[in-house]
Parts: sequence; structure tokens; C-alpha cells
Amino acid sequence: MIKNIIFKKIKFTNFNQKKFNKIINKKGNFVFPAAPALVEIEKSKYYYKSLQEADFVFFDSGLFVIMLKIFRNISVNKFSGFKFLNLFFLYLKKNNKKKILSIDPNKIISIENKKYFEKKGITKFYSYIAPIYKSKKITDKKLLKLVNKVRPNFIIINIGGTKQEILAHYMKQNLKSKQTILCTGAALSFLTGIQAPINKFYDKIYLGWFVRIIYNPKIFLKRYLYALGFVPIFFKNKIIIE
Repeated sequence: MIKNIIFKKIKFTNFNQKKFNKIINKKGNFVFPAAPALVEIEKSKYYYKSLQEADFVFFDSGLFVIMLKIFRNISVNKFSGFKFLNLFFLYLKKNNKKKILSIDPNKIISIENKKYFEKKGITKFYSYIAPIYKSKKITDKKLLKLVNKVRPNFIIINIGGTKQEILAHYMKQNLKSKQTILCTGAALSFLTGIQAPINKFYDKIYLGWFVRIIYNPKIFLKRYLYALGFVPIFFKNKIIIE
């Protein structure tokens, strides 16, 4: 089985869920770039670097997976942030003493996330409402101070794509100790019900994007049309198989 794919000097891990228990306790940044975010690898040097220096980059983008299969005859496993979190909560069921820090975009989502973790039996739960990061070069000393104080086992970043990876990279470079940082974006909101009602079936057949468009076309139709900008990026760059 193909282990890794190198694309624009970014190492994508061809991950099988059977290996989940082998990596979940590893320190580092876990990122799940969707197609709209991948367009930014040629537009934002900070985002590009955050993917290059992440410890695990998974194939969240169904568009990328399909294009690899059709145009390069390369088969890899689509592994979304949504799928990862489902496995993560099964893990927490047996490890409910772990400390979790959730980084959320607003108070409403923060409250719902806390309720969800409490429902799952997680008592050592901390939350941080992120400010609106206006600059592409993200810094947040207040967050660093909180992480160094709490020392969580897992940090889950639930803010938008591209910004969450840059924030994770900033933390990796500036925290006193290495952390496990999960950049799963909106995936937790699918589970809590705040965002589109995506389930395992839609995720499995690569239609999560379509459900999001139906749920909120004003926002997501434009976003996924923008994602088509990844197509020329795909064709003009080489694929290295490991």
C-alpha cells in the first residue's frame, strides 16, 4: 500500500483507520486540508508552510483523492476530519481522563462543544474562544499562556480552514512543549448539529460538500466553486509516491 504522497513538497499520509491507535498519542499537528483550503497553497506562504511542517497531513479532500485516481492511477484513502473525530471519541470513551482544550470561533459553538464533550463523559474540558485573526501571520500570546498552564493532552481547533493550520503551526513553534493539535475545523460542529447534518454515509461517498451546499448555499456554493481552483494546481505539479 502507498504510504505517502508528496505533492508540492507537502507529505500527505495515506492513512488507514486501523492505524489510529498507533498515532493518536503521538505529539504533533494533525491537519485535514479540504479542497477550498488547498487552493491557498499557492496564495498564502503561511498556510503553505503550515502544511509542509505539519506532522500528519491527511486526504480530507475528496476532489484530490478522485483526481489522483482518475488522472494518475493512484489510489489513496480519503480520511476526513469528520471520520477522525468519530474514531477519536471512541478512543476517549476508554480514555475519558484526558485533558481537552477546544479552540472555538464563538461563544455559541463553544457552549455546544462543551455539552457534547460532557455528554461523552469528558470532565477535563477547557475552551478558548479565538479572536478574529485578521492577519495571515497569526499570533496569539493569550492562547499560548493558556496552553502552557493547562497542558492539555489534545488541542482541537474548530475555526476555519487555512487559519486553523496557521494557528497550529504558530503554537508548534512557540509552545514550551510539543502538543497534539487536531485541525478538524467544522467537523465537530457536524457532530453537535450546529452545522450541516453530515453523517458517516455522506462522508463515505464523498458528498459532505454537497450536503453543506444544500444546508447553506449562500456560503458554501461559492466556497466549493472556489475549490475548483485546485484543478490547475493539481495538473501542473508532480506527484511523488513513497
